[in-house]
Amino acid sequence: MSGYNTNLAAEFYVLSMLHRLGADAALTLGNKKGVDIMVARAAGEAVTVEVKGSAKGYDWPAGNIQSANPERHFFVLVSFEGQIAVATVAPRCWVIPRTELDPYLHQYKTRLNVSRSVVLTKGRLFENAWSLIMGGPGG
Repeated sequence: MSGYNTNLAAEFYVLSMLHRLGADAALTLGNKKGVDIMVARAAGEAVTVEVKGSAKGYDWPAGNIQSANPERHFFVLVSFEGQIAVATVAPRCWVIPRTELDPYLHQYKTRLNVSRSVVLTKGRLFENAWSLIMGGPGG
């Protein structure tokens, strides 16, 4: 499966989860963008979501993590745990506000990634933290 298909699968999975939770969410169009999903909360209040998908247990690329409104921008890290072709296995997801993402970033010589090992060791509170996007406790 191509990286493009992995990202599409991740984006649609996140969109599906948000709708299951009652969100008014819409997928944005385009291939090279920093916003994958827009979520309308209350009247006049919206947040943006950027989805990063990984078919296997690897770091997530973070080359373009700029946001005009970091306090209203979230990253959802989706890992299919090496089982992307197994439709009965749900991926693992971490919902991290942009304002809290920096400790999870790792700069290599030529690329910036979100470190899977740091997310696994220090990001437990963000796993399945959909309420952050929804505007619930802590959101």
